Amino acid sequence: MGDREADQALVERVQAGDKQAYGLLVSKYQRKLLRLVSRLVRDPAEAEDVAQEAFIKAYRALAGFRGESAFYTWLYRIGVNTAKNWLVANGRRAPTSTEIDNEDAENYGESDLLRDVDTPERMLMTKQIGETVNTAMADLPEELRTAIGLREIDGLSYEEIAQAMDCPIGTVRSRIFRAREAIAVKLRPLLDTGPDRRW
Repeated sequence: MGDREADQALVERVQAGDKQAYGLLVSKYQRKLLRLVSRLVRDPAEAEDVAQEAFIKAYRALAGFRGESAFYTWLYRIGVNTAKNWLVANGRRAPTSTEIDNEDAENYGESDLLRDVDTPERMLMTKQIGETVNTAMADLPEELRTAIGLREIDGLSYEEIAQAMDCPIGTVRSRIFRAREAIAVKLRPLLDTGPDRRW
């Protein structure tokens, strides 16, 4: 039984009244959801509150979950929306969709650019490269940081990210492309590559 099927079985148990089954889902996704929310809500204590609120919202809405997407994709969408609502309620800028160049993003494909860099062998070869990547990620606009994090850190597919962020898949591709480009710009001086090459 795969993760999706196991999650669906737990969801069905919760829908049948088994509250402990929801505790298993919370335990399974608590760290991932907190990591996601922390990309939007920078204060750690506030991020924990927002993640907890997202789990409460998910629990209340679980009766309507039909399994059309994976549970964690559905949960991530709730987490992103809860974090956006928190940002707005606290006078912070919520992520917005921006005009994008879909053609470049679509042609870019599913590069393993960051996946290669995000391995201990490469990214952490020097402390400076690791710090540069972290700084570049932190400097990204929220919608780019969320998209690249869901793809490269959490390993979601483009389709799952589109569902979680509630936007078209072309927008997801563009956001990931733009995030990778921004990170590449910061890394070029360290890796001694020209602007015509990524690394």
